[in-house]
Amino acid sequence: MPHWRRPLVALALLWAALLLIFFSDAAKIVELWWTSSTFEHCLLIPPIIAWLVWQRASEVKRLEPVGWAPGLLIVAAGALGWLLGHAAGVSVARHYGLVLMLQGAVVACLGPAVARGLLFPLCYLFFLVPAGEGLVPPLQTITAQMCMALLHLFGVPAHIEGVFITIPNGYFEVAEACSGVKFLIAMLAYGVLVCNVCFKSWTRRALFMAAAAVVPILANGLRAWGTIYVAHLTSADFAVGFDHVVYGWIFFAIVIAIMMGLGWPFFDRGVTEPWIDPPAIQAWADRLPGRTRLLPVTIGAVAIALLPVGWSAAIAASGRTPIPALTGLPQLPGWRQTHETGYFWRPRYDGADLRLIQRYTNGAGQSVDLAVAVYGSQSEGHELVGYGHGAVDPDSQWAWTDNTASPPEGRAFRISAPGPVVREVATFYRIGGITTGSETRVKLETLKLRLLGGQQRAMAILVSAEQPAQGRSARPAIDAFLAALGPVDTFADRLVPPR
Repeated sequence: MPHWRRPLVALALLWAALLLIFFSDAAKIVELWWTSSTFEHCLLIPPIIAWLVWQRASEVKRLEPVGWAPGLLIVAAGALGWLLGHAAGVSVARHYGLVLMLQGAVVACLGPAVARGLLFPLCYLFFLVPAGEGLVPPLQTITAQMCMALLHLFGVPAHIEGVFITIPNGYFEVAEACSGVKFLIAMLAYGVLVCNVCFKSWTRRALFMAAAAVVPILANGLRAWGTIYVAHLTSADFAVGFDHVVYGWIFFAIVIAIMMGLGWPFFDRGVTEPWIDPPAIQAWADRLPGRTRLLPVTIGAVAIALLPVGWSAAIAASGRTPIPALTGLPQLPGWRQTHETGYFWRPRYDGADLRLIQRYTNGAGQSVDLAVAVYGSQSEGHELVGYGHGAVDPDSQWAWTDNTASPPEGRAFRISAPGPVVREVATFYRIGGITTGSETRVKLETLKLRLLGGQQRAMAILVSAEQPAQGRSARPAIDAFLAALGPVDTFADRLVPPR
C-alpha cells in the first residue's frame, strides 16, 4: 500500500507532536487509568479500538487517504475545548479537547473517506477520557433510597440520614465506592460497543443502551441492600466481608451476564456482514472540496495546538496575588478563640497558598469553626473548586447529608460522620470581585479571568458548627457568628487584600 505510507507517517508524527505538547494531560489520563478503580476499565479501550480498526482494515484499504484541510476545524475545536478547560480548571474538558485534537488529526491526515470508514473507532476514542465522577453524589442518593425502600419492604427497621443508614445492629454509609459509578461508566462503554458490533437497528440499540444505564443502577441498589440485610441477619462484620467478595469479583460479571442475556435474542448483525460500503463512501468523499498536501495540513495542526498553550502561558504570567504569611485569624467582637473539641473536621483545599482554621466560642456557649483557604492564582492541582475540595474530604469519614437554607452570597448544607455526628457548613467563595456560594459561578469567573486576564486571587471561607444535640440545629450559632464577622467580601479583602 504505497499510497498509504506517507499519510500514515504524517499521522503518526502529528499524534506524537500532540501528545508531546499536551504530555501532562496525556500522562494524567493514563495515571487515572492505573490508580483509580473507577476508570481501570479504560485500560481495555486502546486494544478494543485497535480491534475495531482491524475489523474494518480490509474495507478501509480500498479508500483513498488524502490530506484534508477541513479536518483542521476539528483540531481547532479540540484546542478551544482544551483552552476553556484549562482556563476554568476543568480537567475533563482538557482531556476531551486532547482526544478531539487526535481525532481531528486523523481526519486532516487521512481525509473524509477514511474518517467515515473509521467513524465508530474514532468516536470510541472518547471513552479514553476518565469522566463521570460527577455522577457519584446522585448515585449515592439513589442507592441509599433504594436500600431504605427494600429494607422497609422486608420489615427491617431502618433510619436514613443523607447517605448514612442505621439498623438495630449496624451503621452503614453508602460511600462513594458504593455508589456504583464505576460499573455504570464501564457498562456504558460496554453497551456502546455491543450496540455497534451486535445491532443494526437503531431502535434495538437505543433499548439496549437504556438497559445498560438502568440495570447497573438497579443491581447496585440490590447489592447495597443485600449487604445491609445480611448484616441484619448476621453481623455487620460478616456483611462487610460478604460485600467485598460480591462487589469485587462477582457483581460486575453478573451484571454483564444479565445484559448479554437480555440482548442476545435481539442481535441482528450477521457475523460476516460488511462494516462499511467503500465504493459509496469514496464516491461521497470525492465530491467534497478541501484536498490539501500533507505537509501544510500537518504543520497547520501543530500550530493550532500550540496557540492555546501560548495564550494560557501569557495570561498565567499576570494577575497572581502575593499571599501574606498570616499565622492566625483575627479576633471578633463577642467571640473568643478557643481550642477545638469534638469529632475532627478539616475542609480540604489541596495546593492552597494559605490555609487557616480557628474555633471561636461566645458567651452563650456556642462554638463555631472558621476555615479559610486562599490561592494566589489557580492552576492544575491548585484549584478553588475541584474534585475532593470543600467541606467534605473524600479521605475522611465525613459525607454530605443534605442542603439547608443558604445565607446571602453563600451555600449551606449538612455533613455527617459515624456516630452519627452532624455538622452544618456555610461556604462562601471570593474571586474576581464577587462573593458566591455557587461552584458553577466560581468556574465561570475563573474561566473569564484566565482567558482575559485579571485579579486571580481566589478564596474559600467556611463557617461550620457541630449540631449541639439530636434534633437541635447548628444554624443559630453560624448565623450569630456571621453577624459578628460582617460582610464576607469585606472580611476577605481585609484578610488578603486584592492586588
